[in-house]
Amino acid sequence: MLEIILMQFLLFALVYPFIWFLSKLPMRVLYFISDVLFIFIFYIFNYRKEVVLENLNMAFPSKTLSEKKSIQKAFFKHFTDLFVETIKAISISEKEILKRYTYSNPELVKKFLKEGRSVAFVSAHQANWEWSVNSPLVLKNNVKGAYTSLGNKYFDKTVKASRERFGFTCYKSSKTAKAIFQDFKNKVTSVYLLISDQSPQLEHTIYWQRFLGVKVPFHVGAETLAKKFNLVVINCATKKIKRGYYTTEFELIAEHPKEFENYQITDAYISLSEKLIKSQPEYYLWSHKRFKHKDKYDKWLKIRAKKTKKIHA
Repeated sequence: MLEIILMQFLLFALVYPFIWFLSKLPMRVLYFISDVLFIFIFYIFNYRKEVVLENLNMAFPSKTLSEKKSIQKAFFKHFTDLFVETIKAISISEKEILKRYTYSNPELVKKFLKEGRSVAFVSAHQANWEWSVNSPLVLKNNVKGAYTSLGNKYFDKTVKASRERFGFTCYKSSKTAKAIFQDFKNKVTSVYLLISDQSPQLEHTIYWQRFLGVKVPFHVGAETLAKKFNLVVINCATKKIKRGYYTTEFELIAEHPKEFENYQITDAYISLSEKLIKSQPEYYLWSHKRFKHKDKYDKWLKIRAKKTKKIHA
């Protein structure tokens, strides 16, 4: 155990000074580095090119191969930009991040916060989600979000500190419900960022829906938490204006979530996410296997049947 901790520290000590140095560079220099990285990732290493194209084939079957390859290439250009932008977040100034990442209608959110209502932001991995940590500066309120901790505790602390620089609060994904419950109990008004387009584990799935034409399982945690704690549900649609500049538009999904039928809120989120992705398909995170469970619906039904049988046994 001690050896693992020592190795983690040595790796961090070697790598972090270089990352910190990169974060201090001007954006124009970082984008030059991004251009070089793109050449290596796209043309030399062929990093996940097949995964991206497979996702695009399923999401956009009517597009020609040429169109899909154009989106694929544009995605990887954005992907390397996102990489250097995430590094820049370590030391970016308040002034610069507010200039580069804006919100078109923050008054929608502020209205509910002034009424003492807590808010659940639902969002997809579109454009740049890392720079949304500047939202407390704009909303003038608690903004909190879950994150997946890293294996190396030293890098984990660095990533967490980077995301919390402007007042954003991070907690581990497994602590989401507990964190919201504590605020609810203590009557603390907060905003919770719940990125909801990840694929759930099959054994934990309870809902399937079509996403970009493909039937896949969906997380319903945001809807469940909203109903339990009476959270206003607002969708965050982030678009890339130009290189290094983004804007988020808020759209109300549910002011009184308990009035909605089961999965109506989730369906509304899916529909808005599809609309956003189709408007700028090159800026969605296609490098992950978005449709990895697409052929497992029958298997899931069998798992559900076994669980039901055990409960009633």
